[in-house]
Amino acid sequence: MTQILATLTPSPVRRVAAIVVLVATAGMMLWVAASRPPESLGWLAFLMGMGSLLLWLGWALWQATERSVSLTDDGLFDSDGRCLCRIDQIAGVDSGAFAFKPSNGFVVRLTRDAGSAYAWAPGLWWQIGRKMGVGGVTPKSGAKQMADILTFRLAERRNAASE
Repeated sequence: MTQILATLTPSPVRRVAAIVVLVATAGMMLWVAASRPPESLGWLAFLMGMGSLLLWLGWALWQATERSVSLTDDGLFDSDGRCLCRIDQIAGVDSGAFAFKPSNGFVVRLTRDAGSAYAWAPGLWWQIGRKMGVGGVTPKSGAKQMADILTFRLAERRNAASE
């Protein structure tokens, strides 16, 4: 069993707030479509489609944020045991203010795709090609701690390789 170095668990308040916003927006769109349907069939389809999509997204967010992300000596894993990326696949970590990252999170640059090229757990992590964002409805302090540990581990690896 590898040692867990850091765990990033979604904040209950942010989790509920994000879901309430999604479901409320979906409810408003569906209510407008039902109570005052637009004359154009295209707009009606748009309202119904977006409302349904937002309801599904709220459900997906609820399901995904039941899990957490853990950093071990082997890599990043979710609480179900799914390997998000191995430590040897990580090229760098970016948590700067101007990084394209999730709110309260960080971006991991990968040396190669980890598993599928596109994967997503709404509010927790996403992966597009060689970039993986971790964060969203998670506390900023936990994400910063995880990013700092990852950065330190990568520096250790570079120093060991140069010796």
